Amino acid sequence: MDLRNKTLCASGFHAPERGKIDILDEVLIDIGADGAIAAMHRPSDPNYRTIREAREEGGELVTLPVGSYLLPGFIDLHVHAPQYPQLGSALDVPLEVWLQKYTFPLEARYEDLALAKRSYGLLVDDLLANGTTTALYFATVHQDATRSLADICLEKGQRALIGKVAMDNADECPDYYRDASPDEAIEGTRALIEYINNHPDNVEKKVLPVITPRFVPSCTDATLEGLGALAKECGCHVQTHCSESDWAHGYVLSRYGVTDTEALDRFGLLGRRTVLAHANFLTDGCMDKVCEREAAVAHCPLSNVYFANAVFPLKAALDKGMHVGLGTDISGGPSASMLENCRGAILMSRALESGVDPKRDAEARASYGPAQIDFRDAFYIATAGGGVALDLPIGQFKPGYFFDAIVIDTKAPKGSVRLFDEFDSGEQILQKIINTASKPNIATAWVGGTNLRLP
Repeated sequence: MDLRNKTLCASGFHAPERGKIDILDEVLIDIGADGAIAAMHRPSDPNYRTIREAREEGGELVTLPVGSYLLPGFIDLHVHAPQYPQLGSALDVPLEVWLQKYTFPLEARYEDLALAKRSYGLLVDDLLANGTTTALYFATVHQDATRSLADICLEKGQRALIGKVAMDNADECPDYYRDASPDEAIEGTRALIEYINNHPDNVEKKVLPVITPRFVPSCTDATLEGLGALAKECGCHVQTHCSESDWAHGYVLSRYGVTDTEALDRFGLLGRRTVLAHANFLTDGCMDKVCEREAAVAHCPLSNVYFANAVFPLKAALDKGMHVGLGTDISGGPSASMLENCRGAILMSRALESGVDPKRDAEARASYGPAQIDFRDAFYIATAGGGVALDLPIGQFKPGYFFDAIVIDTKAPKGSVRLFDEFDSGEQILQKIINTASKPNIATAWVGGTNLRLP
């Protein structure tokens, strides 16, 4: 059921601040005609009972069943949309080989608009079914295919940020798959921005354009300069990869004598609406620069295991106050599930703190320092942290924020959550959801109060 101009009575959880879970117990959430939360009423409020009875009498009240819990919709900060057909494939080679042998040939095939529409339709359906109500997408160099991704997201109701990939460096990009010139990369980006901003079905701006230099190695200086100028002109979001692997990080150091972060900053591509994917090799100084510019990192724990050669120090970044969200990195990460990536973030943090070499004694093995996070941090970066990273009013339940939400049905017959009344209450329920829930537990989703048809 659509919830615009309705009131939802629900129990659930959100994390408006890092480390703090706000437990919702039969809270009343008023959703306005614009899809934003107009007001929230808790049972402890003096007028709660009066408001609830009035909503019931007016036929405006929608109540979640017992055993169902409301969460903010998941926000995936890093998805390579065209790579969905190879999800789970080619995970046994280094990043530079993976790109040249498998990924660039696949992405080049999106010149075929029929393939693009079929693949993108399946991807958006599957992300929605996994509870991802907002996704930040890399597309391809192709204008028509990228426009079709925007069309599909609007048709299916997903909130999305979409970028035509810019990549024109002939030394690092194959002749069969790259922008022919800096002008083509920049003007193609501008054309997509205009298409999305002027789309007749995008009045509510659920889909936004993103300036998307693939990463520094794939772009010439002229393209990076031009995209930086375009970002300043239009105020759009920017997304790119940053210091992802030994090879990528070393390439930029060799080319410029500075890190990815410093290079991107010089080109005007590091700002409040910039999302840096991976960023495993950020130095302390680079972390400070990212914080100073109020940019964000998309932490992709599963893909980092396969391609990054290192683990992003999530706790250290959060402790510095850096904006961090969670990403699946389809298809460098083999799962479209944000829940699995939450679990991956927790596991990687434990490995970083304890070390992994059994030949070393415990003290020597644990060489990094405090790094462990828990389900609270994982839940935060998958929801509110992603909203902060994108500078959008999503990811938490608060007046003025869009009602983007999912329902976890802990009693779903094919689900994987098992709750016991005598053991599970409060935060323990959320902990079990984060650690054990799966796709069948996701029963309902809304974006801006509009109910989505989950496949």
